[in-house]
Amino acid sequence: MGNPKAFLTIDRKEAGYRPIHDRIHDYGEVEQTLNSHDRQLQASRCMDCGVPFCHSACPLGNKPPEWNDALYKGDWRLAYELLNATNDFPEFTGRICPALCEKACVLNLIEHQPTTNREDEAAITEHAWEEDYIRPVVPERNGKKVAVVGAGPAGLVAANRLNRMGYKVTVYEARENAGGLLRYGIPNFKLNKEVIDRRLRLLREEGIEFVFGVHVVSDKKAVGDIQNDPTLSADKVMTFDELSTAFDAVVVSTGTPQARDLKIPGRDLKGVYFALEMLAQQNRVLAGEEIKKDQLVNTKDKDVLVIGGGDTGSDCIGTAHRQGARSVTQIEIMPKPPVGPDDPKNPWPNWPRTLKTTSSHEEGCVRRWNINSLEFLGKDGKLTGVRVQPIDWKPNPEGGRPIMVEAGKPEVIKAQVVLLAMGFLRPEQPQLASNVFVAGDAASGASLVVRAMASGRDAAKKVDVFLSPKE
Repeated sequence: MGNPKAFLTIDRKEAGYRPIHDRIHDYGEVEQTLNSHDRQLQASRCMDCGVPFCHSACPLGNKPPEWNDALYKGDWRLAYELLNATNDFPEFTGRICPALCEKACVLNLIEHQPTTNREDEAAITEHAWEEDYIRPVVPERNGKKVAVVGAGPAGLVAANRLNRMGYKVTVYEARENAGGLLRYGIPNFKLNKEVIDRRLRLLREEGIEFVFGVHVVSDKKAVGDIQNDPTLSADKVMTFDELSTAFDAVVVSTGTPQARDLKIPGRDLKGVYFALEMLAQQNRVLAGEEIKKDQLVNTKDKDVLVIGGGDTGSDCIGTAHRQGARSVTQIEIMPKPPVGPDDPKNPWPNWPRTLKTTSSHEEGCVRRWNINSLEFLGKDGKLTGVRVQPIDWKPNPEGGRPIMVEAGKPEVIKAQVVLLAMGFLRPEQPQLASNVFVAGDAASGASLVVRAMASGRDAAKKVDVFLSPKE
């Protein structure tokens, strides 16, 4: 390391967010950037610890000490090469990853000032694009074809890796563009979609073919389910069996399309939506798509209730602010997490399950925990509020999930829009042929983008082993 003692004299410095009064009026990325000098100083804080726990904490196995050292010394090209060796798309994770590596950083244990790995990662990658370090690489073909079903993070990584190995890769995507959750779930104020498009242009130059509007199903009888989804079109339907016959191998990376529902009285009232109905639609509007007025999910001048305390719920809060919501409340059925930085139940280097306050929360939101939803209330078919009740959790004498008990009288939260952000159901995969491999959330259930990317990389390795000549 160029300066192994920098962590003793240089404090952690984050780029921070744009001012609230400025950012809530647009969908530009909220996060700011440091100048190159400050960024290199932050990289110098990586302390060359004997056991870099950041390696094992990162699902991709990124090596922050190596690329932070190169960044500190001003070798931006080497920094990117080291970063890209383990991370196919660091411009994505540099913006939206929760940075498990930072929580496992030795400096986080010592003084709760870990190295700014995520911001360093984003800065390295943007510099690489600006300086034209990232150029198309068209590999020599090996004569074999692989289909990737689903163009989300896992599918894109699998496609990229397999293409670099020499396979002819065709990506089938049901929607009108690639990116999956990156494009249709994560708001533009966290991830500008030009960042995705820039990478897609490169992937196409390298020989990957993208086919949109194609639905791959286990049985063509399932086309009826597609027709019930207004965001999809059933222009073309294929089966997994057809793909596994036409290609040497197939990677299934279709994510977790089914959101967890809240089937309580009043669920059919107008004004109750799944979170992704709003988030995907808003991103489409920003991309120039026109939405019919009767299908528009808009919170302008409305009281909004977000049910679910995770990142998706946070994204709904930020989007509601930008649409002009009158008020935003977020409720969570589970207890309030401990206020950090430490979590006694998940000690370092594990991820601390502590209270997370996002940029969207900072923009204004009433947050409540241990609240159970009982009934959606309405008038003339339209939502007017939600009857909820404070609850508590007691240990189950038989083990397993704690028991919910009442802890207060029911009350009504006024709302004309409810956004259900309670996670996703783990998909069940049909019986698949031996040359079909499942990756990402389709295999594990909903998780982090960085884990989906790691799964896509692993699936590409499995395909390569499967298709490689056996000695």
